[in-house]
Amino acid sequence: MDSNDRLGRFEELVLLALVGLRENAYGVTIRREIAERTGRDVSFGAVYTTLERLERKGYVSSRVGDPTPERGGRAKRYFRIEAPGIRALNETREAIVSMGRLVHVG
Repeated sequence: MDSNDRLGRFEELVLLALVGLRENAYGVTIRREIAERTGRDVSFGAVYTTLERLERKGYVSSRVGDPTPERGGRAKRYFRIEAPGIRALNETREAIVSMGRLVHVG
């Protein structure tokens, strides 16, 4: 992975949320998943800014769903992780595991 393509910690969390949410990944559910699993309250702005950056990198793709009455006729934008995003997550995990072998706690 090119050094400019390394994942930031929040990018990792967003990608992991996409993996877990599968076809139900849109702004509200992504934000909720991160909050529930990390105890970290994040803004929608942070989520969408990160999703847009990940989309530019080719790590995620998005599609617009059908308009819904409960959203006042607005459509949800759904996101999914793509193969390069999965590779980036795997490379990040491997680097963390490798670095963890250097640490002896206790």
